[in-house]
Amino acid sequence: MSKNLSVALSPATPGAAVLQRLRAPGVVIAGSVFVAACAHLSLPLFFTPVPLTLQDFAVLVLGLLLPPGLAAATMGAYLLEGAIGLPVFAPGPHLATGPAHLFGPTGGYLLAYVIAAPLISILFRRGQCGFAAALAGAAIGDLLILSCGATWFMILTHASPQFVLAQTVLPFLPGSALKVAAAAGIAAGRMRLRRTAESQPN
Repeated sequence: MSKNLSVALSPATPGAAVLQRLRAPGVVIAGSVFVAACAHLSLPLFFTPVPLTLQDFAVLVLGLLLPPGLAAATMGAYLLEGAIGLPVFAPGPHLATGPAHLFGPTGGYLLAYVIAAPLISILFRRGQCGFAAALAGAAIGDLLILSCGATWFMILTHASPQFVLAQTVLPFLPGSALKVAAAAGIAAGRMRLRRTAESQPN
């Protein structure tokens, strides 16, 4: 009886195989929706076209929770959704919609997500998957996002480095520190729960 039950629940069964194939697309869609929802939790700033938003926090969290391939696919899906005109990017008076948004003042941040999320995932999984590894991975990913955002803004505006830093990096550092710590806490807590569950007898 138990043997028959184990065979019925085996990943090799047709039903389980279908669920396994559907899992990755479902994660990608859910992840892109999460980023879009966080993008709309934004606060425009009067002195810069770059708004305060939780968009990058979502990228950090997904980078820590997902394997590298899924993290990259999720960010790619998110950018594709925005490029075809879906309202997934942060709203604001200075920001265009659709493909134009990717070439606007915040385009560097957005395009960096495809690199930052899998990089965070790789760095986190190379460590002990604890809070310190999550903190380091998220911090490096966040610095990459800020650097790409500043670089693109400088190319777009031909402004001085001092002006670019004041517009695209310095105002966001305190919030970035909080987002990095919060994302690392979520990832470390999830790993602790998983290890506790795996250590419990069946």
